[in-house]
Amino acid sequence: MNDDGVIAPLTRDAINAPAPSNRPAPAADAAQEQVTRVYDRIAAGYDLFESPMDWFGGTRRRRRVLSAARGCVLEVGIGTGRNLTCYPGSVKLTGIDASRKMLRRAQRRSTELGLAADLKIADVQRLPFADATFDTVTATCVFCSVADPVRGLAEVRRVVKADGIVLLLEHVRPRNRLLGWLADQLTPLVRRLVGPEINRRTEENVAAAGLEITDLQGHGIWREIRARPGNAEPAGGDDDE
Repeated sequence: MNDDGVIAPLTRDAINAPAPSNRPAPAADAAQEQVTRVYDRIAAGYDLFESPMDWFGGTRRRRRVLSAARGCVLEVGIGTGRNLTCYPGSVKLTGIDASRKMLRRAQRRSTELGLAADLKIADVQRLPFADATFDTVTATCVFCSVADPVRGLAEVRRVVKADGIVLLLEHVRPRNRLLGWLADQLTPLVRRLVGPEINRRTEENVAAAGLEITDLQGHGIWREIRARPGNAEPAGGDDDE
């Protein structure tokens, strides 16, 4: 965003610039770098890989969740920019992602669509923004992949305004005992191959990060979450089994 408040496209120099220096603690950093390498590896085929999910209601869910965004918006984990057309035209969008290869695709998509977005290389676990910067923070299918989701969600709480909103679309560990057990067994393989953990308990992580859920819609393993900064301080930790 420049001095006149206009959001400019990400330049090639900016995409290739070093990541911000305010990085996570070494253990979290190493774990996240492993995830980031996976997304760098699959970036070229990511949209094709995700298309079946879109055919079975993913696009509809993303549009429904993101239609409530307003004002200055931060999308964490913007990936290849699949959500760019899901926002109201009035918002000013900033997007971050830890994967340069994914972000380059988001930049190409925003240019092709003629949509302005300020895109930055950054890790949600240490966001390079001042406290209370954004009216809305969004994420779709992101906190299944963040190395420490509670840390990342606590950062979301920090950068959203006191009267702001947090909009999330996430898949969670199945509540059925057998399916939950199966998700636990498959998670290490899925994480290694394509990045996400499929047994996260994101609702609990949101609360642990000091966010207050104001609306929750559940559809099978899917959760459409609307939250706001709560009064409780983040509890820290993770939900690893």
